[in-house]
Amino acid sequence: MPAKIRKTRADWTTAALAALAEGGLAAVAIEPLAVRVGATKGSAYWHFANREALLVATLERWELEHTEAVIALAEQETDPAHRLRLLFASVLDRPEGNAVELALLAAGDDPVIRPVLDRVTDRRIAYLSTLFAQCGFGKADARRRAVLAYSAYLGHAHLFRMAPAAMPRSRAQRRAHLDASMAALLSKENGSG
Repeated sequence: MPAKIRKTRADWTTAALAALAEGGLAAVAIEPLAVRVGATKGSAYWHFANREALLVATLERWELEHTEAVIALAEQETDPAHRLRLLFASVLDRPEGNAVELALLAAGDDPVIRPVLDRVTDRRIAYLSTLFAQCGFGKADARRRAVLAYSAYLGHAHLFRMAPAAMPRSRAQRRAHLDASMAALLSKENGSG
């Protein structure tokens, strides 16, 4: 008989992220996750004191992978406009990757989730503001454009999930949509004022 492989914290947070994407916050429960992971509930409690600790670890992983790692990837580009384009392209090219974010937004009143969403939102808008400032916009205008860009991101994520027929389907359509979005966000005529 093969030896049992001990499940890791990463196994549990992977399962919790998948559960969040599929069923929202209520789906992050030890018993169903144990079935998903192929472990006992005791394995969860070996790694986490309780469900809340598992949720905290899952949110930390999501924040790292979907904010800090994305920013690090964008920073590999030297041109700030290319960084912005890369960020928007990642949303258009991987719309399925936003299911966890939408689930977290739906559960935004939860006391464990709210501070994470606030921190992630602040970090993302600050980063976008920096990019727009590097593109030549004044501080106030860069901030306005950052909020507009982040709002567009959330709107795209929501539409891809809830009304996919409204969104560009083919690669060519997504590229044209990206071009139009970037032109609007970077237009100097759209008023700094």
